[in-house]
Amino acid sequence: MTSEITAAELIPLYKPMVEAEEVEAGSADLAAGWLGMGRSVRAFEEAVHRAIGGGSRATVAVSTGHAALHLAMLIAGAGPGAEVIVPAFTHLADVQAIVATGAEPVFCDIDPMTLCIDIDRAAELVGPATRAVVLMDYGPHLCDHDAAAALADEQGLRIVHDAAHAFGSAYHGRPVGSFSDVCIFSFDPVKALTAIDAGIVVVNDEIELHRLRHLRLLGSDQPVEAIYRNEKTWDYDAVDIGYRYHLSNVHAAVGLAQLAKLDRIRSIRQAASRRYQQRLKTVDGVELPTSDFDAVNPFLYYVRVDPARRDDLRRHLADKGIGTGIHWRPAHLHTRFRDFRRGPLHITEQVGEEIISLPLHSHMPTEVVDRVCDEVEAYF
Repeated sequence: MTSEITAAELIPLYKPMVEAEEVEAGSADLAAGWLGMGRSVRAFEEAVHRAIGGGSRATVAVSTGHAALHLAMLIAGAGPGAEVIVPAFTHLADVQAIVATGAEPVFCDIDPMTLCIDIDRAAELVGPATRAVVLMDYGPHLCDHDAAAALADEQGLRIVHDAAHAFGSAYHGRPVGSFSDVCIFSFDPVKALTAIDAGIVVVNDEIELHRLRHLRLLGSDQPVEAIYRNEKTWDYDAVDIGYRYHLSNVHAAVGLAQLAKLDRIRSIRQAASRRYQQRLKTVDGVELPTSDFDAVNPFLYYVRVDPARRDDLRRHLADKGIGTGIHWRPAHLHTRFRDFRRGPLHITEQVGEEIISLPLHSHMPTEVVDRVCDEVEAYF
């Protein structure tokens, strides 16, 4: 990076919207002195439920998005001897969550337009040990959820919907989280909405709701109503396996402040993404997402370029103080995951060599987007 660029001029890949409301919310719970799970966690669960139009569905808050994925896999029946079909073009969290249950991932290719799982390819991979299929919405794109639901019904499978990129988005008019089998959200430090770190699991079954509440609290049956009053209980039993996955009040309070800004955050991220589309559509050598961004709250904005030029473009942008990322190196190329079953992965491997994420923030003035676009144009 050149010395002429000051810290104030740097454009990071991620930048959360943290304002007075988030600071005040977190400070209030710190001052209250109840730092574990309590009132604010309940309020956060209820606010997420309202935001997704949850209806009869239940929302359970946990410590991280990965914790949410792990519990979702358990709820979906993943375990020793089982297989779970997952796109190879995905975050490590999905694959590690499968492996953590004792199940084995089966890697599936993606649709070249949406970069989400190819449902036809997934159907070819279904075998006698298959228990579930992971759907991961990617960037501004949502999976073909109708086709996936049809496959699940036909084959007797569960769907684990990884909607970490899609909170505040809608699929055919239905809010994401309101319709899939088991759905998870992430509110980690870099997501469109952050709670510092948090996850949500959404289920549509009372028995699964109670099991999730046990799993997140070390398998104990501590009465949730007392905990939600900021009260400690001592008369409880361990009734299941369990994990220390509960969410803190402080994180939930920050998440509540962010949820109040959902419409504003979504509008800013949509506008920035559309500006990228407008500015970069005539640049030779750059392939853009096929989205109008109307129904989504985009987590990331990506472009695809010639693999031979990708690293050089990233160096050029870094020299200008602009951060970039790669979402992601395909999962099946990681040492730990190389030996798992897979289908043909031609699209995944091609996209994995071409993809670059450009900066996208929840507070991103047009001039910041234009500066990134200026440098992309200058490179090409």
